[in-house]
Amino acid sequence: MASTISVPSMREKETQSDFHSKLEKGSSSSLEGSEVPEDPLMEARVWRKLDSRVLPVVAMFYLLSFLDRTNVANARVAGLQTDLKMSNKEYSIALTVTYVPYIVAELPSNLMLKAVGPNLMLPTMLTLWGIVTTLQGVVKTYSGLLACRFFLGLLEGGVFPGLVLYLSYFYPRYKMNMRVTTFFSSASLSGAFSGILAYGIIRMDGVGNRPGWSWIFILEGLFTFLFGLSSYFTLPRSVDKTWFFTQEEKDYVNAKLLADNAQKDEDGFSWNEVWEALKLPQLWLCNVLFFCSGTILYGLAYFTPSIIQGLGYTAANAQLMSVPPFAVACVVSIIASFISDRYHCRGIVLIISAIFCIIGFAMFLGSKSTHIQYGSLFFSVTGAYTAAPTGSAWNANNASPQTRRATVIAFGFVMTNSGGILATWLLGSLSPAPRYTKATITLLVLSVVAMVFSAMNLWYLWWQNRKKAKARKVVRREEEKLGLGNYSAWYIYNL
Repeated sequence: MASTISVPSMREKETQSDFHSKLEKGSSSSLEGSEVPEDPLMEARVWRKLDSRVLPVVAMFYLLSFLDRTNVANARVAGLQTDLKMSNKEYSIALTVTYVPYIVAELPSNLMLKAVGPNLMLPTMLTLWGIVTTLQGVVKTYSGLLACRFFLGLLEGGVFPGLVLYLSYFYPRYKMNMRVTTFFSSASLSGAFSGILAYGIIRMDGVGNRPGWSWIFILEGLFTFLFGLSSYFTLPRSVDKTWFFTQEEKDYVNAKLLADNAQKDEDGFSWNEVWEALKLPQLWLCNVLFFCSGTILYGLAYFTPSIIQGLGYTAANAQLMSVPPFAVACVVSIIASFISDRYHCRGIVLIISAIFCIIGFAMFLGSKSTHIQYGSLFFSVTGAYTAAPTGSAWNANNASPQTRRATVIAFGFVMTNSGGILATWLLGSLSPAPRYTKATITLLVLSVVAMVFSAMNLWYLWWQNRKKAKARKVVRREEEKLGLGNYSAWYIYNL
C-alpha cells in the first residue's frame, strides 16, 4: 500500500486530478509546499519516462551548442589562424565577438521562452546556428569569420539558460541538479569528442580543395542542422503536452511540481517579478561566483588544445591528449551531481570544485615539468566542469515563481559569459604561451574568489532557512500573503 507523508486529512482526500484542476485554474497557493501522496511505482515510471524522452534531447542540444562554439579551438590548432592570417589579438577578437550578442540574447530569450514555447524556440535556434557553424567552414577571410561568430553567439545565447528553465517545467527542485549535470556533462563530453573528431577530420585536408580545419566546421555544423530539424518532433512544450504520459501521470508530475513550489502560478509576464529577482542577495552572490567560474570554464574550453600543444605535442597529438581531462571531468561531475542531489549539498560541492581548480592552477604555475603541467589539467578541468552545472542548478533552485526564476537564471549566464569574454583575452593575447603565467595567476585568484562566494551564499541561504523555520512556528500557511514565491516561509532554500 502506498504511504502518505504528513498530509492533513483534507489533503489525503484530494485526488491527483484535483491537483491538476487547480494547476489549470492557477490556484496553486493552496498546494504550495504541501506533500503529495506517495506512489513508488508511479514515481519511478514518470521520472524514467522523462529521463529517457526529454533529457537525452536536452543533453544533445547542449553538447552541440558547446561543440559548435568551442570547436574553433581545434580548428585553430589545425591551421585556421595561420590560413586566415590572424594574430593572437585578432583570434581573441573573434572569440569576443561571439560573446557580446550571446550575453545580450540571454535575458530576452529566457523571457520569450514561455510565450513562444520551448518546443518551437529551442529547435529553431539549434537549426539556425547549425547553418552558421557550417558556413564557418567556407569562410576565406577574417571578416567572414567575425560575421559567423557574431551570429553564432546571437543564436546560441539563450540555449543554456533556456534549457535549465525548460527542465524546471518538468522536474521538482530536488531532482534538478542530476538532470542539469547530465546535460551539462555533455559539455565535457564535447571537449573529449571534439579532440577525437578533430583528430580524424583534419585527415580530410585537401578534400574538395579545402583545408582540414574547414571540414571540422562543415561536418559538425551539418549534424547540428539535421538534429535541429528532428527536434521539432521530439521536444514537448510542457508536462500537459507530453505524448508519452497518460493523464494520470501528467496529474502526478504537476502535483509534484506544485508541492515543490517549482510551478508557482503567475498571471503572465510581470516586470515586477524581474525587479524582485534583482533584489535577491543570492542572485548577486552567485553572479560573482558565475563570473569567476565562467572565466575558468571558457579559458579551458577554448585553450586546452593550445596549452597541450605548448607542452611539446604535435597539432594532431594535442587534439588527442585533450580528451582524457575532459573525460574524467564528465565522470566526476555526474558523481558530484548525484551526491549533491542525494544529500542536498550543492554549496559544499561548489566549494570542493573550486579547491580542485586551485590545486590544478597551482600545479601548472609552480612546476616546469610538462608531465605535471599536463596532469594539472585533470584537476582544473574537472573542477570547472563540476562547478558549472551545480551552480546553475543551485541558482535555479532558489527563485520562484517562473519569471523570477527565468530572470535569475539569465543573469547568472550573463555573468558566466562575461567571464568568457575575459577568458578569450587572458590566454594568448594578454599572457603568452606556453607558460601563460599571468593567466594562470588570474585563474588561481578567481578560483579562490569562487570558493569564498560559494561559502558566503551557502551561509546566507542557511540563515534564511533558519528565519523561515521560526516564521512557520508562528504563522499558519493560510495566513501568509499569496504570491510570495521564494519569500514564502514554506519555500525552503536548497543548500
